[in-house]
Amino acid sequence: MSIKRTTPLRVAVLASGRGSNLQAVIDAIEAGEVHATIVAVISNKKDAAALERARKHGLPDLFVDPKPFAGRPDSREAYDRALLEVLEKHNVELVLLAGYMKIVTAVLVNAYANRMMNIHPSLLPSFPGLEVQKKAIEWGCKLAGCTVHFVTEGVDEGPIILQAAVPIFDGDTSDTLATRILVQEHKIYPRAVQLFAEGRLQVDGRRVRIDGGHPVGEAIISPS
Repeated sequence: MSIKRTTPLRVAVLASGRGSNLQAVIDAIEAGEVHATIVAVISNKKDAAALERARKHGLPDLFVDPKPFAGRPDSREAYDRALLEVLEKHNVELVLLAGYMKIVTAVLVNAYANRMMNIHPSLLPSFPGLEVQKKAIEWGCKLAGCTVHFVTEGVDEGPIILQAAVPIFDGDTSDTLATRILVQEHKIYPRAVQLFAEGRLQVDGRRVRIDGGHPVGEAIISPS
């Protein structure tokens, strides 16, 4: 059942690169389409463009250096404990991974169970991991797309929230396909955040049920 929030959803974004999906969420919040506030943008890369995007919008930008944890047998977990301290300090309700190039551990997954999202540029469960557009083309897929899912310990295995599909054209390269998918990423990630803010997402095993959500159209066929 959807809820009426009196205060904006407190969101943190973890990003390692350019932060285009971060920008999409920022734009949706500033346009009044998403009832949330970004309380921290955190990166494991000091020079990540995502941090610069945060600064331009007056958002807290934080670099959490992984170097002090390197060489430890529990380096990944120790780093995530440091991240968790930052998230708890900022009273974060929802964590978004946006081009975050580290695999999160159970430290974060358990602390933010069903409260951490990721966006992946394939129609999961097909093609988890990297170079997914190249794989889709090589496999002769007629449709590709993107997926917003809750994060679990398995890489790109969490319950699926939203997906968007795009056709694969005969002349596509990895880059042209990625560009077309990215347009859809920028649409569905903010949408997923708003659904969470409205309390409309219910996790039932591997399925995410959306209160009041209905499929649109009878089928997507490629080529038509």
